[in-house]
Amino acid sequence: MLATASAATLLCALPVHAQEAGLRGAISEGDTAGLLRRRPAQQAMPEVQDQAATYQPISPGALPEQTDPTISDELFSEPPNADAAATGARSSIRPPTTAIQRAREARERLAASGRAATPRTAAPEPDEDLSTGTVRQGTVDSLTEEENGPESERQGAIEGRRPVPDENPFEPTGIRFGTFVLKPSLEQGVTATSNADSSSDGKSAVLSETTLRLNAASDWDNHSATIDAYGIFRKSVSGQEVKDTEAGIDGRLQLDFADDIRAIASLGYDIRPESASSPVVIVDTASRPVRHTIDGSVGLEKDVGKFRFAVTGEATRESYGDAELSDGTTLSQEDRNSTLYAGRFRAGYEISPALTPFGEIEYGRRVHDLRFDTAGFERSSNRIGARAGVELDMGEKFGGEISAGWLSEDFDDDRLETISAATIAADLRWSPMRGTIVALNGTTLVEGSTTPGESGSVLYSGRLSVERQIRANLTGFAAAGMGWRDYAGRDDHELRLSAEAGLTWWLNRYAGLTGRLRHETFDSTLSGRDSKTNSVFVGLRVQR
Repeated sequence: MLATASAATLLCALPVHAQEAGLRGAISEGDTAGLLRRRPAQQAMPEVQDQAATYQPISPGALPEQTDPTISDELFSEPPNADAAATGARSSIRPPTTAIQRAREARERLAASGRAATPRTAAPEPDEDLSTGTVRQGTVDSLTEEENGPESERQGAIEGRRPVPDENPFEPTGIRFGTFVLKPSLEQGVTATSNADSSSDGKSAVLSETTLRLNAASDWDNHSATIDAYGIFRKSVSGQEVKDTEAGIDGRLQLDFADDIRAIASLGYDIRPESASSPVVIVDTASRPVRHTIDGSVGLEKDVGKFRFAVTGEATRESYGDAELSDGTTLSQEDRNSTLYAGRFRAGYEISPALTPFGEIEYGRRVHDLRFDTAGFERSSNRIGARAGVELDMGEKFGGEISAGWLSEDFDDDRLETISAATIAADLRWSPMRGTIVALNGTTLVEGSTTPGESGSVLYSGRLSVERQIRANLTGFAAAGMGWRDYAGRDDHELRLSAEAGLTWWLNRYAGLTGRLRHETFDSTLSGRDSKTNSVFVGLRVQR
C-alpha cells in the first residue's frame, strides 16, 4: 500500500511534458513493470530517491534481476524515449512504440553499421515481446533490385500518347487480297487538244478520258511477284471524232533458291492503236489499225563469288489488225505479223556492292507468219547483238543499269539490206533528296517495213522524268522525251520531241485533283508526216 501511494504521489508531481512522453502508445503490463524498476540515477527526483532508499522488498524475486550495470535500482525513471528525443539517438532500453518508428530505426541501424539498404527491402520483423502495433509487409518483388534505365521510367497511359506521324499521309493504303496487296486507281477527266489523233491533218477536239490502273505486289517471305495493269478509254465529246482503247498488263515473278540461284519469269500483253508516227504508212485510212504485242521471258541468274552469270530466253509476238480505208474497205496487215525468239547470256564482275560491269551477247530469230509478203520479199531474219554496260546499286539513292553495243539483223531475202546499228539502253533511278525521283529510260528497237525493197528502220527513244513531292498533299512531275528514227538504206530520218508537266492536289488519302500540259512535235524528211500537238487535261483521281 505504501508503494502504491508513493507511486501515485510521484505521478502527480511529475511535469506535464514528462507524463505525455511516457504515455505514448499502448503500454502493456511488462512495460509497466519495467517502468517501475528502471530510471537513471542522475535524472531521479530527490524526493523519489529518498523514498526508494527507505523501501526495499525482502522477498526474493519481487524485483527482476538487473542485467545492465548502468541501470539503477530506483523505483521510478523517466520514460525511455525522453532521452532519445533530447539526444536524437534511439534508446536501447525499450522497443519503439509504433511500426513506423521501428522501420525507420532499423534503417538507421543499418546505415550506422555501414550496410546500405537496397531500393526495395523487406520490412523488419517486429520484436517478439511486443504485442501491439502492425508491421508493413514488403511486396512480392521487394527483394529484387530494380535497374535504373530508360526502360524503368514510368510510361504514360495509352490514351495520352501521341500517334506516330505518317511519313506519306496521302499514299494509297491498298487492299489485301490473299497474299497480295492491291492498289487500284481511277482517273476521270477531260482533254482539250489541238490534234485529236496526232496526225499531220488532225483537228482539234474535246475528249473524255478514263484511265484505270492496278498494281499488285506479293507479300511473301522468300519470293516476289508483281502485276501492273492499265486501261485507257478515249471518246470525243466535241470536235474531231475519236474513239480508241489502250490497255496492257505486265507480270513478273522471281524465285530465290539456294546457292545464290534466282529464276525470273515475266509475261506481258499490250493493245493499242498504231501510232500516227509508225514507219509503215497506210494511205487513206479511216482509222488506225490495232496493234497487239505479247512478250514473255524466262531466265536464271547465278552468283559465283563476285562473278554474276545470267541466261535468258524471250519471245515477242507482234500482230496487227486490219486497217479500215476511207472507201469502206479493209486492208489486211497479216504480212506484218511476226514473232521474235531470242536468247541472251550475260557475265559480270562485282567490283563493289554498288558497281558491277557486265558484258552480254544475244542471238535471235525473227519469223514472219507469211514467208513472203504482198510484194514477194522474205522478211524473216537472223539477229545478232552484243553490248557492254554496268549495273548500279546504291540503295534508294541510285540504281539501275546502262549499256551500249551493236545489233544486226540479216534477212533471208538477199535483196533486202542488212540492218546494222549501234544500240543504247538505260533504266536508271536517282533520288537526290527525299520526295524526289529522277528517272532515265532508253531503248533501241529494230522496226520492220512493208515497202518493197526496204529493210526497215532503227528507232532510238529516251525519256527523262522528274517527280517531286512539293508538299504532303501536292505532287508534281515534269518529263521530256525524244525519239530518233533512222531508215536503213536511205537518208530519211524522223525526230519526235515531247514535253509534259502536271500537278496533283490530294484532297485526302483517296481522292485528288490532277492536271497536265503536253506538247509534242514530229518532224520527218518524208512528205506529209509533220505534226504538232498541244493538249490540256483536267480531272479527278481516286485511289485505294
